[in-house]
Amino acid sequence: MRLKILSYNIHKGFDTFNRRFVLARIKEQIRLLAPDIVCLQEVQGEHAKLKGKVKDYPLESQFEYLADTVWPHYAYGKNAVYSHGHHGNAILSKYPIKEWHNLDLSLDKSEMRGMLHAEIFLPDENRSFHMLTTHMNLFHKARMKQADLMVKYINEKLSEQGLVLVGDFNDWLCELDPYLRSNLGLKELFLELYQKHARTFPSFYPKLPLDRAYYRRTTPIQGMVLREGPWDELSDHLPIYVEVEV
Repeated sequence: MRLKILSYNIHKGFDTFNRRFVLARIKEQIRLLAPDIVCLQEVQGEHAKLKGKVKDYPLESQFEYLADTVWPHYAYGKNAVYSHGHHGNAILSKYPIKEWHNLDLSLDKSEMRGMLHAEIFLPDENRSFHMLTTHMNLFHKARMKQADLMVKYINEKLSEQGLVLVGDFNDWLCELDPYLRSNLGLKELFLELYQKHARTFPSFYPKLPLDRAYYRRTTPIQGMVLREGPWDELSDHLPIYVEVEV
């Protein structure tokens, strides 16, 4: 079965330089692409100060607003919590989510992060598929500590399972990459298919390979960084789009 997956750090719905709220345009573009699964980082679950003050700010959570009727199943991992709201990672799916878990990767209050894991049921196949998304710390030493937590969780919970792990790894020097691949038996889709990681940041001049798509016991079909059209002004990251056979 072929699955179309989008991974996108949406910058809490604001454009590259935080000048305009563009969540409605993000929604339009994602719907035009029509992926089966949408993995989001920096998605706002609640922000009491912005409701009613920012034009077109949704009354519901941003992930519910984006999911609408197209992706009726979703999971949200609340990571960063503050007095007026919270944000984190989300997975939107066209297929039922049997269960989900948010692994807390926060090492201190300065960067509250997590990895969201959803077991997605594929009705036509009568089996499950494991989808994971993460947003990791800015500093390498912290990322390595987070990687240890991720490796422990995946090896304990999904030791024999096929999976896809996407997200914003903040690993611009590619120091974390070999650790994840060797300790989890993963391959990185862009590296395997195109011999280089996808460059996604900053969106207006993408030079840094921050966003990745790792897989295991899954067949990669294609991957692309979405540059054409309005993508370079909708967030500080460009999204990555991948297709895999599971």
